[in-house]
Amino acid sequence: MSYDIQNFAKEVLERSYQVPVVVDFWAEWCAPCRMLSPVLEQLAARASGEWSLAKVNTEQHPQVAAEYGIQSIPNVKLFVDGEVVNEFVGALPEEAIGRWLKDALPSPLRHQLQQAQELLVQDRFPEAQQLLEEVLEQEPDNDQAAILLATSLLFSEHLKAAGFAEKIMPASDYFSTAEAVQTLSQLLDLREHPENLPDGTVKERYLAAIERLHERDFDAALSQFIELLGIARSYHNDGARKACVAIFNFLGNDHEISQKHRRDFSSALYA
Repeated sequence: MSYDIQNFAKEVLERSYQVPVVVDFWAEWCAPCRMLSPVLEQLAARASGEWSLAKVNTEQHPQVAAEYGIQSIPNVKLFVDGEVVNEFVGALPEEAIGRWLKDALPSPLRHQLQQAQELLVQDRFPEAQQLLEEVLEQEPDNDQAAILLATSLLFSEHLKAAGFAEKIMPASDYFSTAEAVQTLSQLLDLREHPENLPDGTVKERYLAAIERLHERDFDAALSQFIELLGIARSYHNDGARKACVAIFNFLGNDHEISQKHRRDFSSALYA
């Protein structure tokens, strides 16, 4: 089977919207290229359509090589949705390339994940949750699906949300959000079981902040938790500080509400 391309735009860029494309930039005179090419071809033959291989001879396609900054070969780039998402240079052994592919290749269910995200933006939670659960049935270790499901369930089924979040390990890119979901779930549980909070002069104010959280009024919730941080930091085992950190991580540091309250939080924290 020939993997040499004739039309880069069609055979790589357009093709990468349907399936990830691994592109091997090579040349006839390159000895390491001749070592690497058969390894890639064997892996492609065993990939069962999960990804496809395209070979670009840099002498026959110098403009393509220049456009993608090829300075040394072999150079292998992974294209997804028309963009380079990962790469390596040099003739790696088959085992190392296999590890690279495992880490670099997107989930074959990425289009379902994108559709679920679009549904969540439209507040169509039941439809999105069904899609995400279907993804997790096929890929139980898909952290992106797990965190999307956890965040979408947090304010309707907080214990179920925490269950999805706790499966996400510290090495994951989604771990800080997963920790936030678990902390916020514990706070929402206190709304249903206020007897589990210690008695004190600030208990009602703490519950009021939790109520604002339940209403998804993050602005008001942060304001109230920051006030509590200033007057009763030790209450509920440093609960106000933990609540603020969890909300920041849940929203993301770039969210306008996070940016609005970050300075006041720092001032209260170090007062």
